[in-house]
Amino acid sequence: MNERRIGIVMNGVTGRMGLRQHLERSIMAIREQGGLLGADGTMIIPEPILVGRNEPKLRRIAEQLGLERWTTDLAEALAEPDVEIYFDSQLTQLREKGVRAAVEAGKAIYCEKPIAESLEAAVDLARLVVDSGLKNGVVMDKLSLPGLRKLKRLVDGGFFGRIISVRGDFGYWVFEGDWQEAQRPSWNYKAEEGGGIILDMFCHWRYVLDQTFGAVKSVYCQGATHIPTRVDEQGDEYAATADDAAYGVFELEGGIIAQMNSSWATRVFRDELVEFHVDGTEGSAVAGLRRCRAQHRSATPKPVWNPDLPATEKFREQWAEVPDNEPFDNGFKVQWEMFLRHVVEDAPFTWDFVEAARGVQLAELGLQSWREGRKLEVPELSLKAN
Repeated sequence: MNERRIGIVMNGVTGRMGLRQHLERSIMAIREQGGLLGADGTMIIPEPILVGRNEPKLRRIAEQLGLERWTTDLAEALAEPDVEIYFDSQLTQLREKGVRAAVEAGKAIYCEKPIAESLEAAVDLARLVVDSGLKNGVVMDKLSLPGLRKLKRLVDGGFFGRIISVRGDFGYWVFEGDWQEAQRPSWNYKAEEGGGIILDMFCHWRYVLDQTFGAVKSVYCQGATHIPTRVDEQGDEYAATADDAAYGVFELEGGIIAQMNSSWATRVFRDELVEFHVDGTEGSAVAGLRRCRAQHRSATPKPVWNPDLPATEKFREQWAEVPDNEPFDNGFKVQWEMFLRHVVEDAPFTWDFVEAARGVQLAELGLQSWREGRKLEVPELSLKAN
């Protein structure tokens, strides 16, 4: 069998997402399965080169995974003759420099979102990448989650009839870092370092809403910093300057109303860390990370409001499980395989830097809506220079 080895510069793998989801559960998983079988029978084998700022961490990760190629010098990594892809999972404020270096080196680019902290910077970067003619993509992992894929199957199959509303609930309690270690890095709560749940999650909600239900037409957002003081990785107390919760209302194409609650200051009382409840004229569904349950119009019960009597109906048991009908792999790995095929075989990959800029646009409008206390329209995004 023929092999196609493809060098990938992976910048930022000392971070949580870069290490766990992208390196270990995606690239290393593809290598461990023998590679990715191409359309012509060629086995595509990713060859990662680890890049980061922390030399001891890089060395330790490389040793643990049995990898020999790592460096703190990005230019050195991009100059390797087998490198075809640059991947970036650094802090958002460091991303532009890495992407520009990759464009200069003529490499295909795949990176985490958001691509920038502001819409102006995101559009500028997207314009640069598009004008370069290089293949490019941005991680939009929620679309590859089993629960969301089953939900999309219901949408595409016409199960809902006319969709009326979407209610999304995401989040969990992130410990303050004093008596229990925080599950997220401290920069997430510092606006000056690119933190904030609006910039983080509204980029997700843009592509989920746009590509599952309909284009986002307007936004109203109420943000909050519920936990004003936290403790960092060194045990030092610091002021949280970024939002840790966001309550958004979006109007979508077709008159669909979406409500999305995002919070790192909520305790979970739902089946999964994120759930989407969709109501339509013909049926409803609730999807999480993995599960999706539905209730058709013909099977909808007829409850009667009576607060003087205890509820006798077990409402959750009246919903039917949507079957898998196909095997589901890790969502990050699925998108990595799609991007590898895009680079090697020119297979389609629609989640590009333009789509990523739309996510930053919604986040920026969400922050503006919070500041001004009003609903804002979402205009069409243009990459044309003013």
